[in-house]
Amino acid sequence: MKKIRFSNFYIGLILVIMYLPILLIVVYSFNESKISSVWGGFSLKWYEMLKTDRAMHEAIGNSLLLGVLSCSAAAVIGTLGAVGMSRIKLRTKGMVEYISMLPIMVPEIILGMVFMTFFALIGLPFGMATLVIAHTAFCIPYVYMMVKARLAGMDISLIEAARDLGASPWRAFFDITLPLIFPAVLSGMLLAFAMSLDDVVISIFVTGAETNTLPVKIYTQMKTGVTPEINALCTIMLVVTLTIVGISGIVNKKSKVGKLRNEENYEK
Repeated sequence: MKKIRFSNFYIGLILVIMYLPILLIVVYSFNESKISSVWGGFSLKWYEMLKTDRAMHEAIGNSLLLGVLSCSAAAVIGTLGAVGMSRIKLRTKGMVEYISMLPIMVPEIILGMVFMTFFALIGLPFGMATLVIAHTAFCIPYVYMMVKARLAGMDISLIEAARDLGASPWRAFFDITLPLIFPAVLSGMLLAFAMSLDDVVISIFVTGAETNTLPVKIYTQMKTGVTPEINALCTIMLVVTLTIVGISGIVNKKSKVGKLRNEENYEK
């Protein structure tokens, strides 16, 4: 009993340390006072000021556009890569898969410097184009992992049956493989979108003077002091991120349930 009580106390303490700062940001986003450390009463004026901030609206629009473009490109590349790797047999297959995971294992500051040097060498102007390329590169592994895990549990006999009935490889892919792995693709896209929306390190290195994303905007404003307006914006971003992660979890759960039902139907 003592061990159980200590374990519960330890877990509770870790959770408080992890989530108390986030809770304070949410609470102080409703602070009347301009000084974040002083509570001046409940107010929604910082959310109202956020509505009229054109620079912030532009940064939000750029981040949303960047997230949609990068996660869409990552979905196509990551899905085709996972399907292709599942069908080939090479001695270097493990090495290729390991290399494909490097963007999420290499520190972001190194990736940012590499992208900045590469774009400068090829003469590509820094802006939305460089942001999309960089974000797509580090978003691909998230889609790849999700689709790879789904393909590992997929019954290959369904594709073989379609081919025996005269379906071409592309027809079998679009009619059989893609519908089965689509929940994993969608889950990977949502995760990639959340990671793109949250990125600040790589974006600082590859963004241009006329293109500003939301995380970079927040980072630059924090240098002059954190205001409750930033707390309000962080609260909104937190809600959006949690919503995306929640939808991704629901999609994964439904995918597993659908997989079990397909297996049961196939056995029958």
